[in-house]
Amino acid sequence: MNENELSNIVIGLALRIHKALGTGLLESAYRESLFYEINKAGLYVEKEKPMPLIYEEVKLDIGYRTDLIVEHKLVLELKSVEALNDVHLAQLLTYLKLSGCKLGLLMNFNVAILKNGIRRVVNNL
Repeated sequence: MNENELSNIVIGLALRIHKALGTGLLESAYRESLFYEINKAGLYVEKEKPMPLIYEEVKLDIGYRTDLIVEHKLVLELKSVEALNDVHLAQLLTYLKLSGCKLGLLMNFNVAILKNGIRRVVNNL
């Protein structure tokens, strides 16, 4: 399954969660719900996976953790904030670079209509 197919499945699951839970919850509530739904869909998903930084061939564990990585191909960065901003995009781009994944979804669950809170980001390796 390619990244686009995975993202379509994940977005569908996220829409279901958003419809059921609504807005106003902590990011962790949406992360746990999406982790559960992705697992239930039969996809491999990693939660809060550490992302070390390699600098001059030295592995530095400085605390980067992705929210979710699906099938080793799709990085999900989840938010529950008033509005997405440039620092959220930079965070996802960093995770894409460190993970080697090509596609990421930045998802803000604190919006009335979830599709308005999703940003698809491609890592041009």
